[in-house]
Amino acid sequence: MTDDNKLTRRQLPMEIGSTGLKQSGGLVYEEFLPKLQGERGVRVFREMVDNSSAIGAIRHLIRSLVRQAEWRIEPATDKADAKAEAEFIESAMADMEESFDDLISEALTCLDFGWAYHEVIYKLRKGDTGRPETDSAYNDGRWGWRTIPLRGQDSLQNWEIERETGKILGMWQLDTWANKGLVMIPEAKAIHFRTESIKNNPEGKSIFRNSVIDWFYLKQIQKLEAIGIERDMTGVIQMEVPIELLSPSAPQELKEIRSELETMLGQLKRDEREYVMVPTELDKQGMPTGYRFRLAASPGRRQFDTTAIKSYYRANILIAALAQFLLLGQQQTGSFALASSQTNLFSVALGSVLDIIAETYTKQGIHPLEKLNGVKRGLWPRLTHSDIETPPLDEISKYLSALAGAGVDLTADSIQRKLLEFGNLPTDGVG
Repeated sequence: MTDDNKLTRRQLPMEIGSTGLKQSGGLVYEEFLPKLQGERGVRVFREMVDNSSAIGAIRHLIRSLVRQAEWRIEPATDKADAKAEAEFIESAMADMEESFDDLISEALTCLDFGWAYHEVIYKLRKGDTGRPETDSAYNDGRWGWRTIPLRGQDSLQNWEIERETGKILGMWQLDTWANKGLVMIPEAKAIHFRTESIKNNPEGKSIFRNSVIDWFYLKQIQKLEAIGIERDMTGVIQMEVPIELLSPSAPQELKEIRSELETMLGQLKRDEREYVMVPTELDKQGMPTGYRFRLAASPGRRQFDTTAIKSYYRANILIAALAQFLLLGQQQTGSFALASSQTNLFSVALGSVLDIIAETYTKQGIHPLEKLNGVKRGLWPRLTHSDIETPPLDEISKYLSALAGAGVDLTADSIQRKLLEFGNLPTDGVG
């Protein structure tokens, strides 16, 4: 390295580069499909999670499994003052207007849209005052959380992003329903959950992003299939008219008659308006039969197996979310070992989501509250969670036997507590 490339002490804390986030005026352009950018993308993902049975099953499964997880506040150390601080955070969580489970449920919308922005509203704990900004079950004069509500993804106007560094400064919200106008919610007063933070993108990435194409084609096939079923059941309206009525050079009065007939026929179908107008047939004497109305039968056959095609796209949606095991009961093949491995993989992926939620809540929720109360950094606790899936007790027993045979000490309180949790037994007696 030449002398020109050496860093000075003054340059060490300086930020030279940028994240490379594609944004302008607070609007993010990382998504290359225009219909998935900004507000349009929120609408697409909203339709997906509300209308797709496959995605609905994934979301229900995720929420059911997350509710089984136990959230705990872990003290920074084993010292008394650190444990007391952990107890304070637990009391602050229980003292909010909404339950912590409700907060987690709203935070999980980051899986649908890629991000979930919660505004933190504080209060001074002054006992039973009847005033929202001070009312509390505690009267210690410390700052606590009053509520941490979600700021809806569909109310985002744009982000406030520092141009030089790409640092997220806040969210501009426009909620016409609340009649509040345009307001900026600072990042310092928020908990910003994201599935991923590549380039410090404030919008993360929806877990259903890779399913968009499959969902779109599945939606179109279902729509066309429903129209086809309706047409097969009702038939196509066919009306025979004199041939001169269909001639481009027909007199004006005949054109008016044809126009009236077309209007009438079109109104006979309340959904997909469909009819056929053909010249009349000839009778045995060679004379036109005149006007005749009937339903043309449908052959009832299709060139493609739409059931197999729909299953293909539905399976792709589940695979993208690592939830393909939901199809095992509908297939003729699939062993128990395969199902177990796939559910374990899904649990691992979901565990990483809970890690993100716990880490984000710790850094953007617990740490600012402790700083607001003047607590030393070394005493700040953190949010943790239990496992989503518990291993079978017979496997745990074999594992413990192997550990005991190797001379491992299994009498520690942490091990005893974990074993009791595996068996859904109370842990109150463990130190």
